[in-house]
Amino acid sequence: MNKAQLIEWIQKDGTVGETKASAERALNAVLHGIQYGLKKDRQVSLVGFGSFTVRRREGRMGRNPQTGEPIKIKPSKTVTFKAGKALKDAVPMPKRNK
Repeated sequence: MNKAQLIEWIQKDGTVGETKASAERALNAVLHGIQYGLKKDRQVSLVGFGSFTVRRREGRMGRNPQTGEPIKIKPSKTVTFKAGKALKDAVPMPKRNK
């Protein structure tokens, strides 16, 4: 599901209004709230859904895949997500392909 499909689903749900514009505003507000929480507190916890956390990646040495030449990779930050129990229980286990 992409953002446009999620907006359409929110609009059909009818909880936040009847128009796609109101659904898009609601989704954007949630996404901006998560971004704000990560900037301010470095963590956003939604009980039952999961937690977003900012983590720091240490710098390291890597290799240029085209030349094999060693390169220095700078330290960076990344956002991780850990699903909560309710979300894990709601998502079915994928079938294994043989």
